[in-house]
Amino acid sequence: MGNRLSKIYTRTGDDGSTGLGDGTRVGKDSLRVEAYGTVDEANSCIGLLLAADLPDAVRDLLTRIQHQLFDLGGELCIPGHAAISDADIAALESQLDHFNDGLPALQEFILPGGGEAAARCHVARTVVRRAERATVALARQEDIRPQAVRYLNRLSDLLFVLARVLARAAGHGEVLWQHERRK
Repeated sequence: MGNRLSKIYTRTGDDGSTGLGDGTRVGKDSLRVEAYGTVDEANSCIGLLLAADLPDAVRDLLTRIQHQLFDLGGELCIPGHAAISDADIAALESQLDHFNDGLPALQEFILPGGGEAAARCHVARTVVRRAERATVALARQEDIRPQAVRYLNRLSDLLFVLARVLARAAGHGEVLWQHERRK
């Protein structure tokens, strides 16, 4: 593979526009740029999570997810492009079931926390939720494959479960919301 970026700055975005993957130019504040930009932000949050001490199975899963998020960003950046499949969503569901199996049923809401890795996982989860909202907003205006929204929805669920797993693995336990604390 040759050099893809030989020059980092081009000055072409100085007017507030950016190029999509198909060569068309749109405003940097467009819904499409917001959607794939937030997917990129979610990927960066997972990178920050990967910098923490994690079980190997979680590390391997998150690394695969980072590649898929890069693919999803490409799908959103190139109108009409397809990169995320139903099989990718099914794989997330399988991992979600696997990691959730060992957890007790929830009786209370959980606050973001439970140790450094779990807290980073919660941050990644909330950014994925924002990416999902941005992608839904885009899908209301343009043709977006439903797999993109479904993938983000399952990923945020998986990150919630992984945060629970990581909180327990670190020995911190989950931080439960105390709804009766004001009495």
